Amino acid sequence: MRILATDLDRTLLPNGSWPSDPGAIPMFNELTVAHDVFVVYVTGRNLALTEAAIADFGIRHPHALIGDVGTSIRTWGDDVWTPDPGWDGHVARTSPAWDADAIRGALAGVDGLVEQAREHCGPFKQSYYVEHDDRERVLSIVHDAVENRYDEAIVYSFDSQSGDGLLDLLPRSANKQTALEYLAEAHGIDNADVVFCGDSGNDLHPLTAGFSGVLVRNADEQLVSGVNRALDLDPELKVYFAQGGCRGLNGYYTGGVIEGAFHYGLFAD
Repeated sequence: MRILATDLDRTLLPNGSWPSDPGAIPMFNELTVAHDVFVVYVTGRNLALTEAAIADFGIRHPHALIGDVGTSIRTWGDDVWTPDPGWDGHVARTSPAWDADAIRGALAGVDGLVEQAREHCGPFKQSYYVEHDDRERVLSIVHDAVENRYDEAIVYSFDSQSGDGLLDLLPRSANKQTALEYLAEAHGIDNADVVFCGDSGNDLHPLTAGFSGVLVRNADEQLVSGVNRALDLDPELKVYFAQGGCRGLNGYYTGGVIEGAFHYGLFAD
């Protein structure tokens, strides 16, 4: 069994400013079924927004959904979503000091920090918009206010489409990397047999955590720089940079996911 895990927005989904391949999504759907690949979506989207993406873009339902930037896990079967029965308890046990309400209070009124709508937050996720050009000042204040007080991880990324900085505060044990590790272990899969595809800053940890990483061709500069720094420190990391040319695809978005899957042998020629 091999796992193909992929971020959604601007990774599997062609919703950025780069050119997309019209036939890439049907090809992805067909190849993952034909080669019996276990598909996982790993996304900042909540369940409703993930379902909207499935309907709008025609991507298949995955076998599992790691949503809300890694703070929720659901499986798909018999046309229904089922929350993973052990994940919430695992997070509560491994990040006992986590307190979303306390973090929200600690960051209330910080200039340059705008809380996202409550539908984008949750018991294990407190999220904000940040003025990207002012991020260093804002992030310094955030770190001073919460760091090492709540078993938290502070994850910053940049939305190149909107120009917004995106700040997520998550339990240290609940992010894209740890959720994917949990899912792999539950299925008895070595991390090296998990292919993970991403495009932005909040994909850095899973891309450099021992999975078989793929950066789609449109990956942002923040992520490329972070991955290259990690490779300098550990040249044994497995990371593939999509270039285009595989099956006539250009390497952006879905085409880069397919290219990476071929590179690691998930799909046979």
